[in-house]
Amino acid sequence: MHSTLIPGLPIQTFGLCVAIGVYLAWIVAERLSLRKDIGSLICILALAGIAGARAAHVVEYWREEAFAAKPLSVFAVWNGGLVFYGGLVAAGIAFCVWCRAKKLNLLEMADLVAVTIPLAHACGRVGCFFHGCCWGKVTTSAFGVTFPAGSPPYFAHHASRTAARSLPLVPVQLIESAALLCLFALLLWVYRRKKAWTAALYMTGYAVIRFFTEFLRDDTRPEFSGFSSAQLFSIVLAAAGAALFVISLKANEKRHDNNR
Repeated sequence: MHSTLIPGLPIQTFGLCVAIGVYLAWIVAERLSLRKDIGSLICILALAGIAGARAAHVVEYWREEAFAAKPLSVFAVWNGGLVFYGGLVAAGIAFCVWCRAKKLNLLEMADLVAVTIPLAHACGRVGCFFHGCCWGKVTTSAFGVTFPAGSPPYFAHHASRTAARSLPLVPVQLIESAALLCLFALLLWVYRRKKAWTAALYMTGYAVIRFFTEFLRDDTRPEFSGFSSAQLFSIVLAAAGAALFVISLKANEKRHDNNR
């Protein structure tokens, strides 16, 4: 685990991975759309996403992390503490405002942007692995990874107080990152052939990925009836994705009818 990229320099590995993800998303969106203003949209979505992800974390862990006693820590994103679904909602709102201001077709732009989200997210999950957050459960498999003393997973899982490293844990961050890259490849393939339905496919695809990877995680998260808050949101996201697929299908049929 290397939370800081270069010892002695304030360069966080997580922040660098997020920046790389945003840049790659920008490049892909620009090549797919040929729009000169797509870079500004990606930056707006990235900023809104980080703000929303942080806000969701603060709300969920308000008591556990005593934010009321240290209000400035609310803005300490570099210390970790982002909830992806909060970022997705905030970025979605910013996206709708941007499309309305530009008078663009919401569904068409959503299909474009949806292709890039899992690519940026995959990079962010690699950053989670280096930072040590979002860790997995203890495992005896050969794929288990250990984290050094002082890291968040070490305090949760160590053999003894004098142990140099944590117990072997499931590298769930890397598993989710790999699944996201597969989803990105699928969305890119579909978009290049259809230029439709990718937003709906992303929503349902990521919902499935997140729902099942949550079973591998062991960091502290709010739970309801045995399911994490992320799993419950995944169910909502999958339902919304199914509804969007029907809407996109009808819009696509209408567009074809108008072109005849």
